[in-house]
Amino acid sequence: MPTDLFDNIQTTHAPLADRMRPETLDEFVGQAHIVGEGRLLRRAIARDALQSSIFFGPPGTGKTTLANIIAHSAQANLVKLNAVSSGVKELRAVLAQAQDDLRLHARLTYLLLDECHRWSKAQSDALLPALEAGVVRLIGSTTENPMISMTGALVSRCRLFQFYPLTAGDIEKALRRALADTEKGYGKLSVHIEDDAMVTLISLSNGDCRNAYNALELAVESTEPGADGVIHITKEIAAESAQRKVILCDEQLLYDMLSAFCKSLRGSHSDAALAWFARMITAGMDPRIIARRLIAHASEDVGLANPTAMQQAVAAAQALELIGMPEARLPLAQAIIYLCESPKSNSVVCAVDAALADAQTGDAIFAPVPIHLRDTSFAGAKKLGHGTGYKYPHDYPGHWLPQQYLPEELRDAEYYVPSDQGQEAKIKENHEKKKKL
Repeated sequence: MPTDLFDNIQTTHAPLADRMRPETLDEFVGQAHIVGEGRLLRRAIARDALQSSIFFGPPGTGKTTLANIIAHSAQANLVKLNAVSSGVKELRAVLAQAQDDLRLHARLTYLLLDECHRWSKAQSDALLPALEAGVVRLIGSTTENPMISMTGALVSRCRLFQFYPLTAGDIEKALRRALADTEKGYGKLSVHIEDDAMVTLISLSNGDCRNAYNALELAVESTEPGADGVIHITKEIAAESAQRKVILCDEQLLYDMLSAFCKSLRGSHSDAALAWFARMITAGMDPRIIARRLIAHASEDVGLANPTAMQQAVAAAQALELIGMPEARLPLAQAIIYLCESPKSNSVVCAVDAALADAQTGDAIFAPVPIHLRDTSFAGAKKLGHGTGYKYPHDYPGHWLPQQYLPEELRDAEYYVPSDQGQEAKIKENHEKKKKL
């Protein structure tokens, strides 16, 4: 809260995102997986038991805000450094003061380090003795993966907490609070925001609360009140304030575009798949939906014709979680092109669906397990005849032999029929040799 005239002026003219920065855990929005009721980080904060930590995740997800809350709740000294502008000299001055405060006043110091991945090895090494001695507690914040971008010695002395993009509900809660707050927000103004406008602000924020606040601030501050004295925020104003043009796209159209995207993947048309991908992202579709479809198609439409397609799809989904958009557009596009250009086979989906059909509807579901395949790990299994007649494949040439593995009722069932596409052609050749035997 402002303490004098100058603080009051600074607060009044500060951006909305800074004015609305939460000061307590109850005001904090998002990251329920780590600060929700009963979660580890919340318990540690309440008991002042949090040790040095690194918060990593996309911008605008609350990393710096939570670090401030932690330091204030512990009633500790709070020192902020930025890894870009601070060197070893500044760090040593902070550590010397922290040691004096701890020794003379028993007061702990929290060191908040923004962009901590930008610190050099020399800077990191200078901090290690202070961390080990408990002189300071580090709370680093970074948009990079610390396991990759930071020194192992520093990371090993910290707890890692991953932050995720805020949900639509989180963003709406924050915006509604700003509209209602009479001290820091727009509660003293008459502002009416249409439902479509709120959806637009949320979707174009891309899970970044700072983006959402900035767009709302520009919308409110740049819109003249109407004849009724009310500032009316429409969908068009919201989109313009977010510096994105309005995309006329309802829910049905999004599903239609997703369908066209999937069919383009299956049809091996890279240009069309990329076009639908770009249009869906521009329209505000959650990119995680697209990533999930890539993983599904890697098995459904490519399968064993090119098994590495699954690796590409999963890697793209993981990249999306680690670096967020817009950077993740690149690994997603790479996976899209790779799936499109891969040889196609639907043998996997056909095989599993046929097996599931028999398991769910046929009498074979009640068929007993053949005696030679039954469990032999318990006492008395041999007396029951379990395992009798089982032949260990590794004892035979080629590590394979003809042996019945299906129940008698399904003896002639054939689910997997390999195609002659890509790498699966080799599987088919081997498969047919075994069938002849």
